[in-house]
Amino acid sequence: MTNRVVIEGLAVDEGLYTFLTEEALPGTGVEPERFWQGLSQLVATMSRRNRALLDRREELQALIDTWHIEHRAQRSASGETAPFDPGHYRDFLQQIGYLLPEGPDFTVSTTGLDPEIAQVAGPQLVVPVTNARFAINAANARWGSLYDALYGSDALAPLPAPGQAPAPAPGQAPGQAQAPGQAQAQSSSQQHDPPSFDPVRGELVTSWVRAFLDDVLPLREGSHADVVAYRVIDGELAIELGKGQVTRLAQEAAFVGYTGDGSYPSSVLLRHHQLHVELVIDRSHRVGSGDPAGVADVVIESAVTTIVDLEDSVAAVDADDKVLAYRNWLGLVRGDLEATFSKGGATITRRLAEDRRYLRPDGQSFDLAGRALLLVRCVGHLMTTPAVLDPDGAEIPEGLLDGLVCVLIAMHDLARNSDASYFRSGSIYVVKPKMHGPEEVAFADEVFAEIESILGLPLGTVKMGIMDEERRTTLNLKESIRAAKGRIAFINTGFLDRTGDEIHTSMQAGPMVPKADMRRQTWLAAYENNNVDVGLACGLRGRAQIGKGMWAAPDLMADMLRDKISHPQAGASCAWVPSPTAATLHATHYHRVDVGCRQEELAGKRRGSIDDLLTLPLLDVEAIETLMLDSDAVRAEVENNAQGILGYVVRWIDQGIGCSKVPDIHDVALMEDRATCRISSQHIANWMLHGIIDREEVQVVFQRMAEVVDRQNDGDPLYVAMAPTFSSVAFRAALALALEGVSQPSGYTEPILHAYRIEQKLGA
Repeated sequence: MTNRVVIEGLAVDEGLYTFLTEEALPGTGVEPERFWQGLSQLVATMSRRNRALLDRREELQALIDTWHIEHRAQRSASGETAPFDPGHYRDFLQQIGYLLPEGPDFTVSTTGLDPEIAQVAGPQLVVPVTNARFAINAANARWGSLYDALYGSDALAPLPAPGQAPAPAPGQAPGQAQAPGQAQAQSSSQQHDPPSFDPVRGELVTSWVRAFLDDVLPLREGSHADVVAYRVIDGELAIELGKGQVTRLAQEAAFVGYTGDGSYPSSVLLRHHQLHVELVIDRSHRVGSGDPAGVADVVIESAVTTIVDLEDSVAAVDADDKVLAYRNWLGLVRGDLEATFSKGGATITRRLAEDRRYLRPDGQSFDLAGRALLLVRCVGHLMTTPAVLDPDGAEIPEGLLDGLVCVLIAMHDLARNSDASYFRSGSIYVVKPKMHGPEEVAFADEVFAEIESILGLPLGTVKMGIMDEERRTTLNLKESIRAAKGRIAFINTGFLDRTGDEIHTSMQAGPMVPKADMRRQTWLAAYENNNVDVGLACGLRGRAQIGKGMWAAPDLMADMLRDKISHPQAGASCAWVPSPTAATLHATHYHRVDVGCRQEELAGKRRGSIDDLLTLPLLDVEAIETLMLDSDAVRAEVENNAQGILGYVVRWIDQGIGCSKVPDIHDVALMEDRATCRISSQHIANWMLHGIIDREEVQVVFQRMAEVVDRQNDGDPLYVAMAPTFSSVAFRAALALALEGVSQPSGYTEPILHAYRIEQKLGA
């Protein structure tokens, strides 16, 4: 039985109450009485409206389901083989208020944004807040060693065979943990080549980096590969090529700073496309000693921003989980979060990085942020939390609690209570996910205004990120942005959740194309283009981020280095990456593409029409008939989905891990979170509804794939096998996601996952 403190009519979990009163509130200037009165008033004024918005979702979905069922029957009775007309469908959606009229043009009025949001284009990390070590790594990923990222990944050469340790980065001993940029700190005693160091691979790295520098920071004459010394003379960067030849950067303004003695600098700081590149010079270092210019490393500005996530990548189902999440967020904001762990027989304590100090060309000192600017992603409008009960004994909307507590905690930074300063322009950035259309965005805007009033913050302090990941938001994106035009700071696209909602919204229309074919569908290209075009039309350029989705394969960096440049080319000022290494490699794309110029080229275009967005990803009659005759193809599709669901859910339920690398059916590690689980479960539910596969076959497939997942997790001492009984809480939860997928609200996985995780925790 949870112990509770009753205050202002609310029954608050005792642990949460203690955390807020003893840790979160002190130092913010907000008195406890004001906070609790404010939370009580927020619950009283906003809970029913929150519920009404969810009811509206269900009402619209029921109308759409009925329309599809009737039109399916009409087409069947008439013998039609073509899908329905998108224009007819559009008229229906307008009649029911799902598709709203588009209002006049406008420009967002957000002010007080940090340059990382408004001006600097670069990678964006997303990290689960409940893992302190990962959260610290993500905050520190503002700077990364390009040498380490290339050498320690498959970016330029294949990864080691399974069972073999990855090759160490240049200057790194086997088994040694290395943080981004650590290469510059190696001492002269570590100059000797480790036994497994591959000099050929090392040469590939340095050659690639020199070519990269020649491309984005070229010299007037010669190549960076020819440089024998970088020197600062009379406030200018003199670059020696040998035989007495001295040259300059082609764009001399790119030289912005250095460290050490200018005649023999320890590092040279350059800037290109508003991102910094540091040439670390150390002739005593193992790498630097073999480099003509003494360059031991090239450290580049990488994860400019990081989203600290309380939503899809965490498994927070009760007050204890929420306190862990809030406490880690507090530690990040205050700058005192630490994580101690064992690796390779050594105990390591990871802390947040300090700012980086340099000298300007004129010798005056200045600092650059050592950590990424943090955004916090709270939960959406759907879920409630048992951490606080209202006067009637009902759980309060979790989003209300998240919003108030996360903004309260961010006030520690505004009060400058630590050396770790993130919100230097006085704004707090909250990403709000899973909102369906302008009404829900307007509601979030009002909630934030109420939170600002409760906490005594100026109106507009809280800046909102709108995730364009639900169909009703996509179709009404302009009006959704208008609903928060005074606090908008971020929009993005997300293939997985958006596809999950596409399937669920059109569940009754017919069977969907295989999941792998979704990326080639008309609606998806229109969606990706529409997001950028509408964002630019609403004036987000120079005022807010326009983002793209996650690279889901953290071990496939060569593929990412080749393909993810498409995101800045699409006009996105940020795009999600799964790791600090990926952030460093993706940062090179923002040097090769001038996103500001690309956005200027795209401004004024509307490449995604409503009819294209409403072109459903359905199998045609011929494809359905072919598929029904190909049992192997059906089985392979369902196995792939089932294996992914099981691999993710077993860790979610048994270990409370909300996001991790999960081997797919081909043993390729992919980042999985609730969004990936949503699309897979909705796809199985859709094929089951339309008779592509039946319920009993799905159950058999899940049992077979449970054995595969058991094998893949054989080396995990915490893992509990699902076979041969197939009765574990985790297995039942995974199967329920598919079997009950049609009835889940918007196809979300949270209600089932939370219920089964609570069952698991109570039975543990």
